[in-house]
Amino acid sequence: MIRSVRRYARIYGRLVAASVRSQWQYRASFALYSASQLVATLAEFGAIWALFARFGSLPGWRLPEVAVLYGISNVAFALAEAGARGFDVFPGMVRTGDFDRLLLRPLPTAFQLAAHEVQIMRVGRLVQGSAILAWGCMGLGIEWDATRVSLVGLCVVGGACIFAGLFVLQATLAFWTIESLEVVNIVTYGGNQMAQYPLTIYRPWFRLFFTVAVPLAAINTVPMAALLSRPELSGLPAPLTWLAPCVGGPFLAACLLVWKLGERRYASTGS
Repeated sequence: MIRSVRRYARIYGRLVAASVRSQWQYRASFALYSASQLVATLAEFGAIWALFARFGSLPGWRLPEVAVLYGISNVAFALAEAGARGFDVFPGMVRTGDFDRLLLRPLPTAFQLAAHEVQIMRVGRLVQGSAILAWGCMGLGIEWDATRVSLVGLCVVGGACIFAGLFVLQATLAFWTIESLEVVNIVTYGGNQMAQYPLTIYRPWFRLFFTVAVPLAAINTVPMAALLSRPELSGLPAPLTWLAPCVGGPFLAACLLVWKLGERRYASTGS
């Protein structure tokens, strides 16, 4: 088991290194794309800042607290978007029949797609989200310890797993539809936008969807209840608020199981 994990880690590292080297050949493109992402995400947070400058606060939430939610969501999304690029281009592989070549290799197809291309150009969103997250954490006015720091780290990792799972589900649809359905972007990119604000400001049905179907509440309001020692925000027992981000791993695993079901359904285009 350990030997197998080491083998996959070694292969993944080599494929990622090759992907990074190929992208680094176009330094001007990398710099321009990263800068454009940085400016775009700064404009997003500028809108949040303007909201608080005009109204003072959201019901029960201060700007640093929302900044933490914004930072967690953007860092997690940047990591997922960079690492799941292969699933984004997967529908094109189905149309052209290139997916057949992946089936011939002695490696899981999901693993091959995950290592297909790691986009380092997502660093703009990653840097900006990390900066806002750090600023928000410093402005919370709480006593930081190893437990609270670990909770924020778990939120980032759990969020990356959830967003990666959504990219996997979107790619899986191509086994039946050939094309990737853009409507799924409402949940992926729309989910990132949603998670930048407290879940408590949305309608009950909306909160239920992003708690049960797509568990983004697990990196949003629920862990913030533990971080701020405000259990009324989530209405859940304290242990659950601390462990909520861990749901990201099982969610990604469930999405990969759906991927396996779709893979069995695959019929080559014959091209």
